Amino acid sequence: MSTPNERREFRIHQFFEIGVILKAINAAVELGLGFLLLFVNVGAILQALVQNEVVEDPDGFLARHANMLAGALSPHAQYVSALYLLSHGIIKAVLVYGLLRDKLWAYPASLAVLALFVAYQTITYTRTHSLALLLLTIFDLVLIWLIWHEYRQHAQKSRI
Repeated sequence: MSTPNERREFRIHQFFEIGVILKAINAAVELGLGFLLLFVNVGAILQALVQNEVVEDPDGFLARHANMLAGALSPHAQYVSALYLLSHGIIKAVLVYGLLRDKLWAYPASLAVLALFVAYQTITYTRTHSLALLLLTIFDLVLIWLIWHEYRQHAQKSRI
């Protein structure tokens, strides 16, 4: 029989593992998108996909937004976006690997990196008011708490 505290700690650990796995998925998506942006001309593909719509209704919703997006994806902007996504993805993948392998260095490193991400996301949110960014920031804050809690548990075990 386990005590209520042991069951609570087990549930918290399960949430920690789920959060880290979700971060791993996030890292994989960022790496995939980063490589896509690095090697594929997304603006040209987007223009080709909506060419018929632009010919039929050049002032239509889809045509206007596709042209705006294609214009925003200049080769330089696409390259910078690729580097941004790849660097974030690599950092997250390394930290996730360390956390899932229970490497002690990964806990404080993850806390520091996630704190920096939260700070950047908060500053960006004040300009964009993006709901997705707000939800990501809340997720990162919860994950920070879970990582901190796991790190404390390890510290207590090593003192015993």
